[in-house]
Amino acid sequence: MINDLKKFLNEEQDPKAVEKILERINSLLTSNEQVEYIAVQKKPAINFSPDCIALTNRRLIFCKPKNFGLSMDFQDYSWKDVADCHIKEGILGATFTMKTVRNFNNMMDYLPKNQARKLYQYAQEKEEEMREYRRQKDLEDKRAAAGGGIVVNNTPNMPNENIAQTEDPFAVLQKLKALLENGILSQEEFDSKKNEILSRV
Repeated sequence: MINDLKKFLNEEQDPKAVEKILERINSLLTSNEQVEYIAVQKKPAINFSPDCIALTNRRLIFCKPKNFGLSMDFQDYSWKDVADCHIKEGILGATFTMKTVRNFNNMMDYLPKNQARKLYQYAQEKEEEMREYRRQKDLEDKRAAAGGGIVVNNTPNMPNENIAQTEDPFAVLQKLKALLENGILSQEEFDSKKNEILSRV
């Protein structure tokens, strides 16, 4: 167990708090989910059950002990729902703030500054990944709205090479024109697909 803990103690986290929180979080993990980092609150007064923030590859989890540590309140947020994370450093530590895409906020104060920076660093990487995920999803939604049933591949902005041979080529051209007019396809992409379709006519 101590080897499992070591990777979470690089920024002077309280080993007892990390051990306790890790035990509970491990029982909440879904398949292929793993804990990446744990930050432990350090209040100026004695605190036997400090609050923690755990980052997994799928979620951001605020862990707040209740009843002198006998029970735990977990508030978790899927990375795809996290819009923004910030840290604010003060004299007695740092405050980590998180905002979701639906404008819900959560925060934790009295985090050691080096732990808060690690949280922020990891959260920024995840935010970047999720911005790209949301951008791709938004593009797919726009394509579906503008082009009806055009199937698209994973290459951004390009309709699938295997457009059904049975579909009317002029109907496909109209759909492609709609994608062009909505800014989803560039002029070059439109011309390339148009020439390909016309060559089959």
